[in-house]
Amino acid sequence: MQTLLESVALHVPTILLPHRGIDLAAWAVIACDQYTSQPDYWQRVADFVGDNPSTLHLILPEVYLDRVTDEQIARINRSMQDCLDQGLLVAQPPGFILVERQTPHAGSRKGLMVALDLECYDYRPGSTSLIRASEGTIVERLPPRISVRRDAPLELPHIMVLIDDPDRTVIEPLFDHALSPIYDVELMLQAGRVRGYALSDPGLIESVAQALRRLTDAQTGQNCDRALLYAVGDGNHSLATAKNIWEMLKQSAIDRAALMRHTARYALVELVNLHDPGLLFEPIYRVLFNIQAESLPENIEQYFRRQGLRARQRAASGAEAAAIAAETGSPELHRFGWVSERGCGIVEIEGPGQVCSAGTLQDFLDAFVQNHPQARIDYVHGGAVVTELGCQKGNAGFYLPTLAKRDLFRTIMLQGALPRKTFSMGAAEEKRFYLECRVIR
Repeated sequence: MQTLLESVALHVPTILLPHRGIDLAAWAVIACDQYTSQPDYWQRVADFVGDNPSTLHLILPEVYLDRVTDEQIARINRSMQDCLDQGLLVAQPPGFILVERQTPHAGSRKGLMVALDLECYDYRPGSTSLIRASEGTIVERLPPRISVRRDAPLELPHIMVLIDDPDRTVIEPLFDHALSPIYDVELMLQAGRVRGYALSDPGLIESVAQALRRLTDAQTGQNCDRALLYAVGDGNHSLATAKNIWEMLKQSAIDRAALMRHTARYALVELVNLHDPGLLFEPIYRVLFNIQAESLPENIEQYFRRQGLRARQRAASGAEAAAIAAETGSPELHRFGWVSERGCGIVEIEGPGQVCSAGTLQDFLDAFVQNHPQARIDYVHGGAVVTELGCQKGNAGFYLPTLAKRDLFRTIMLQGALPRKTFSMGAAEEKRFYLECRVIR
């Protein structure tokens, strides 16, 4: 079976879960890359957790990433080691964990916790590896994440990796088996519920690998070199960070053969079927801070004119601008809406050079920030957040249409990774919560 597992970049991990005496509601905390412009959310998390053991002490919420210090990183690493030394984490039998998540927006989203082989992952443009980024990776954003992970004894995954399985052959059949529940927890701050089931039976593990192998064969016949089996949906920069750490270890290795058995070669992720009815794609919106909002329409018009593109603008109500998010993007006509304290509008660009509206808007925003160094971009979830932040003095928010998820794998295979921050797999509260851990040192 090992050869089969390797052919689909799969590894059977030893997963650590909290000791039975630990309050899982306080332990499980949402992905660190959420609510990055809402420090009040993270304060509510801290208030909820109190003095309880929690993954909050093992992560660095990215709302604070721009001012991370060596002392903070060292404290996180010490907290991880304390969890191990104090017996707060218990090793499960080697295997996967079958996950079912309920959210405020979906009654059920199914997933499978596995370890993927970083040797089969390449996030660089033009990659043809078995595991690829679905969106562009911002290399400049990796160093602080690398600093956090470099000496960490544990990994806590918020990475969600997609498989294109329209016939539901990999994950869904596992729910037909009588599996042992290992956790069932109501998540904090009205984020829903998550249940986990142990999957350690060798026969079931082999069935997963066989089903994944059939997906690669369906794409490429017997030549799997160019198959796209896994597309990183959430946590792309976290997986890229793990890849960088692994490459650093290889460069410094004395015994290369021994190193290839190192736990850091693999990364713990949750596999999710692209076709799961509970998986909803949402746009990732943009907010500009520290700008002169009254000049925004003129800035937009001038930028696209310089690019030789025809851009039509019109004033709109806030509801009209936000309604862009309910649309499905078109490759021929890109649209986005904007809102500021000075008003709202809709922009349409004909014959764009990018593959989607998010890329066209991002090109403008990158150029704007380059010409206005005091400005800052953030990426947020939810139209209400865009409206709230965009209407504040000195800000502007941008609404985008939704990416059709059925086109995701085909687009990546034909055109490469999408522009960064193109889509989100659900709203912020639907993201993964940290619960499982794995030793990586």
